Amino acid sequence: MLTVVLSGLRDRWASFLGGFVALALGVGLLTTMGLGLSATSHAPERPPQRFASSPVVVQGQDRLTLDVRRGPGTAPVEQRLDRPQPVDGRVLRALRARWTVTTSGGPDAVGVDAPAAEVRALVGDRARVLTGDARAQADPDPERDARALVGLGALLGTAGGVTTFVSVFVVASTFAFAVALRRREFGLLRTAGATPAQIRRLLLTEAAVLGTLASAAGCALGALGGPLLARTLVDGGLAPAWFTIGAPSWPSWPFHAAFWTGVAVALAGSAAASRRAGKVGPTAALREADVDTDVLPLGRAVLGTGLLLAGIGLLAWTCATDPSALLKRKTYTTLPMLLITGVALLSPLLVRPAARLARSRGAVGTLVRENSAAAVRRTAAVAAPVLVTVALAGSLFGSAASVTRAKEAESREQTAAEYVVSGEDLRPVTAPPGALLSPTGATSVFVRDGDSAVVKYGARAVADPAAFAELARLPVTAGDLRDLDDTSIVVNEEFERHRVGETVEVWRADGSGPVRLRVVAVLALGTGDNGPYVTRANAPGAGVDRIDARGGGAATARALEASGGTAPARVGHGTREARLGMALVLGIALVYTVIALANTLLMATSVRGGELASLRLAGATRAQILRVVTGEATLAVVIGALLGLAVTAVVLGTLGAALATLSAPVALVLPWGTVGAAAAVCGTVAVAASAVPAWRLTR
Repeated sequence: MLTVVLSGLRDRWASFLGGFVALALGVGLLTTMGLGLSATSHAPERPPQRFASSPVVVQGQDRLTLDVRRGPGTAPVEQRLDRPQPVDGRVLRALRARWTVTTSGGPDAVGVDAPAAEVRALVGDRARVLTGDARAQADPDPERDARALVGLGALLGTAGGVTTFVSVFVVASTFAFAVALRRREFGLLRTAGATPAQIRRLLLTEAAVLGTLASAAGCALGALGGPLLARTLVDGGLAPAWFTIGAPSWPSWPFHAAFWTGVAVALAGSAAASRRAGKVGPTAALREADVDTDVLPLGRAVLGTGLLLAGIGLLAWTCATDPSALLKRKTYTTLPMLLITGVALLSPLLVRPAARLARSRGAVGTLVRENSAAAVRRTAAVAAPVLVTVALAGSLFGSAASVTRAKEAESREQTAAEYVVSGEDLRPVTAPPGALLSPTGATSVFVRDGDSAVVKYGARAVADPAAFAELARLPVTAGDLRDLDDTSIVVNEEFERHRVGETVEVWRADGSGPVRLRVVAVLALGTGDNGPYVTRANAPGAGVDRIDARGGGAATARALEASGGTAPARVGHGTREARLGMALVLGIALVYTVIALANTLLMATSVRGGELASLRLAGATRAQILRVVTGEATLAVVIGALLGLAVTAVVLGTLGAALATLSAPVALVLPWGTVGAAAAVCGTVAVAASAVPAWRLTR
């Protein structure tokens, strides 16, 4: 068996080239993403900077610790504070009485030149005692490195998931189409006495050999691509400058995971095709007509319908139960996968009626329409990868642009100000005559969610409640913003207690509390930035990062310029980093689509020598034959693009329903430029891959 397989691979290497390249590329990308994920598992050990010369650092408490219900008892949970608390005054006096104490940059920490054990005995649980590399926790923003890796890990994980999804889809489609083209060969083998089990073993062995070779090549590509990925991410601003891939000792798990995934994908992709090949009878294969029949087996129809219904159901269920989740990149990247796969599996059912709708005058147009409708497998094999790419382009970029547009519209609607400036720690501004200024800043509040959890909410600290109520146009569902004072709070509908007049127990950003604040207004959730709001009295340490102003004319504009802030800028389809991340995901899908299109059309056109010769004998010119072949490829690409747009419409429609449920502005955007560019690349590759072998066959 192995000798037959190796001989077949050697003789028909061209037909296996596309599957080999797709699988090797997929394994290479998975290896690279795995190495990247491994590199994001821990931030670099940075030496302490603020107290580098002090052997011991005493830091005020930087965590809020509360007991919550865990089963029949309770257990402590911790939430990190925005800023550590100042070192207790009595502790500080005791330290200074015995040792040399160094202060630097604020009251939250001091350096102590003393033995660590003695300092711990003196301090007890009234403050934290840091030694060694842990002293870096007293530096400004000690979590910046770990925080930088969180988004990067999510991006690489999403890219790895898309890689796996598209590679499985492309490899399975390639094997299925290659098997369909070899039905006459299988018929001859059956005539020579081969059993269905032997046919299946032949195909599975081919897949195992191809998968092993491609996976090994992919692992080598991944090792080369790791450092390149790191440089690309750093240059694009997606990773911090210190991020690298390619340490002296790489972890082995990315190579193992990618290699065995590649082998499994090859075997899984050929399994379904091998079952169908085993059912081919000798005479049925030898007297087969050119019109495809039984193009949608029962198993594929059931699986496709199930995935389609599951995709629509998950979108609808998420919209009904947690609409805010549809606004997150991770959700609108992964949820459409089921929908895309379902439509792709059912594409043979949709291709024939779609091709029949094409109307074109003349013999060439008629041949294009009828050939596309008759050769359903070929048309569907071309349309399916185009569907994946167009649907991903429309869903990813359309959802991101729609969410950004909704946030911008919501931000504009939520203020009656003529001027708005923002920035870190704005300088104080004196209101010119006739001007109304409302400074606010970022803070946080901690609230119990039932008995089993403590939730940290990002909040806004209001400096002038009267001016805030005058200028704010928030989506208030109950209550009145004018009632906000030092004993009250404005909450959103996400709070467990969100009825006007109820009392909410909160802990402030520095861990002080609890304080009981009365709910005076309730806001709709919107796109996620609505509330809560408290006064500065309940936001210790909060600065000012936004000033809304109205009136005062040019004097107000000059005063706001002196604050050091900038006017809010339009961000288009999201931040630059988010756009680069989506471009990475879309680029992976587009590369696979190009491979699938080129491989499918090269194989399909290369076996049409007899058909094209018959057209020449019937009087068709060489140019007419080329127009027929390229027209069929173009029609298949158009059908795939239309199916992809249909999937995009469902995804964006669900997103619009979610925005409406959240009382946010519905501003849906279909990225025609991105979708058009993806479809144009697919069309160009399809025309070239069909024209080249047709030109050779008609020489």
